[in-house]
Amino acid sequence: MKRIFATFLLSILLLFVGSQSIWASDLDRSESNIFKTSPVKKGSGKWRIAYYEGGQDDNYYSYLYATVQGLITLGWIADRQIPEFRAKDTQQLWEWLSKSAKSDTLEFVADEYYSARWDDDIRKFNRTKALSSLRESGKIDLMIAMGTWAGNDLANSSHSVPTIVMSTSDPVKSGIIKSADDSGYDHVHARVDPYRYERQVRIFHKIVGFKKLGVAYEDTVYGRSYAAIDLIEKVATERGFEVVKCHTKSDIADSELAGLSVAKCFEDLSSKVDAIYVTMQGGVNTHTIPQLVEIANTHRIPTFSQAGAKEVEYGFLLSISRPGFKSVGLFLAATIAKVLNGAKPRQLKQLFEETQNIAINLKTAELVGLYLYADILAAADEIYRDIIVPE
Repeated sequence: MKRIFATFLLSILLLFVGSQSIWASDLDRSESNIFKTSPVKKGSGKWRIAYYEGGQDDNYYSYLYATVQGLITLGWIADRQIPEFRAKDTQQLWEWLSKSAKSDTLEFVADEYYSARWDDDIRKFNRTKALSSLRESGKIDLMIAMGTWAGNDLANSSHSVPTIVMSTSDPVKSGIIKSADDSGYDHVHARVDPYRYERQVRIFHKIVGFKKLGVAYEDTVYGRSYAAIDLIEKVATERGFEVVKCHTKSDIADSELAGLSVAKCFEDLSSKVDAIYVTMQGGVNTHTIPQLVEIANTHRIPTFSQAGAKEVEYGFLLSISRPGFKSVGLFLAATIAKVLNGAKPRQLKQLFEETQNIAINLKTAELVGLYLYADILAAADEIYRDIIVPE
């Protein structure tokens, strides 16, 4: 049994959450004095926007959706309801944008949408085709590069079109940008929050006090970057706990195989560790989470979702989540707006830390033997009283 005292948790929340938050209203004032975010036309035409991703991912959809909402807020797109596509399919959203988004300044180019569907051969083909379009004068004015694959494929000197990289776990460690302060290319910008996952692991350890932390991830450059392995090991060295690793398959076209690999790792880790840090990867999704939750809870293993509160609602014990994507969407929309108003992506601030919320699942806490007192519950921002099965 593990007992956590309320005053201890409250101090943790203040130290690791409140002190490092940056609100959406805190968009860099020095930039706003130089670069405007108001809509501007491209001569007599419209700015042509393209999209490139490694494959489907719920976060990619949420980032794209929130960025479009930000562009609506800034006046670049007429205010109207964007459909919520149940499958969270970026291609469906892009098709809607290309046909139905009303704008005097922007065009979401229908045939400049690229998704490799996590297939290496398609990725090579898409990269060649996209770079060809980027090098053709006037064909694309700005590229949205969604995720680590996209960032690595397009953040380079093979073209000079402004490229805004979104939804990467660590764009510095994965080699997309030079540092949090400098992308290394005049035409590249990648939003970064370098301490997000480090904060998560510190709080998880403070709350649970584990001695062995299990981490399942794909043992590739991308997989280690997604899982933030370097940061986990850094905290482990400081705090004196052991990291027990299990390798999965993630960036592959076969989603079923990816899911089975994570489930196998959860079974293996459950007999070796006293907590699991659930990393974002292809095999952790709405289809597999119920099985992963059952494995962990059956073995009374506390879990922490790297992805956020939605997975806590589905049954993982804890997370520090963003309060929706609104703030980061506005930041990215403002970045796009400043670029179209004449800024070089490299001139713009890349660091953007979001307000963080604590999420707890009470049913899971009961199943794993974690007792929570009233003051602890009062300190949590999101409380789920049962385990919800994803639709």
